[in-house]
Amino acid sequence: MIDETVAEIQGMRTHSSSVVAVKAARSLADLLDEEYPTAEEYLRALERNSGALRRANPSHASLVTTQRDIVAAVEDADPATVAEAKDATREAIDAVVEQVENAKHAAAANVADRLDDGTTLLTHDYSSTVLEAIELAAEAGNELDVYITEARPRQIGRKTARALGGMDRVEPTLVVDAAAGYVLDDSDLVLTGMDCIVDDTLYNRVGTYPIAATAADADVPLVVTGSSAKIVNAGFRFENDFRPESEVIREPPEGFAVANPSYDATPTRLVDAVVTDEGDAEL
Repeated sequence: MIDETVAEIQGMRTHSSSVVAVKAARSLADLLDEEYPTAEEYLRALERNSGALRRANPSHASLVTTQRDIVAAVEDADPATVAEAKDATREAIDAVVEQVENAKHAAAANVADRLDDGTTLLTHDYSSTVLEAIELAAEAGNELDVYITEARPRQIGRKTARALGGMDRVEPTLVVDAAAGYVLDDSDLVLTGMDCIVDDTLYNRVGTYPIAATAADADVPLVVTGSSAKIVNAGFRFENDFRPESEVIREPPEGFAVANPSYDATPTRLVDAVVTDEGDAEL
């Protein structure tokens, strides 16, 4: 399962960073079924496999930090036997998964309070926290209109649109990325998730920055949501991921190059609010 999870992360088959962190944490449970001669050998295997998961997408702050937390928790337990090491791993995995899921639910609940009846909003890409917030607001009886950018080239926004299409009191409309400025005239706010915030920069799916800049010019507030653990101001260096050119163009490019970055950088001065599990974050 660990190798499969690494491949899934590298292939970006899971689009929510919190879901990625949970899957990666749970995949380490595979080690509990293996035999090791000593606790030291087990700890080396844990670090090796956790490192492979972290390297699968080093730009995912929640993935990197949760994996480090698991390894640190097991090492801090100072297990004398393999059985003790496995028990510590099991407890660390459960604690991390609970922390990530609780933080996501709390952040979504805090955002939902901002989505009044009749709100029209624009969202970009796919965020499980954004989806949960919209669902909570709709379940509270609020009618919502939601524009979703398709998030080319992988068109991840289609997944968001399909999820919203199954919610009562939500009217989703999928638009091409270039139409974001057009629909902002009809929007009360922009709501996105976040990969992470490092110092004064928001890193999120590519296309976030032009939406943020356009929203600022149109005086439409940008609200970003996610776990407070995604705000990392020290000890983390964001690394962009460049996807295959075949996602952009099917035939081999001749006479030109193709750039396909996964993320872009948005100055936090363009962000009106960052809503986390702890409430509004101060940047």
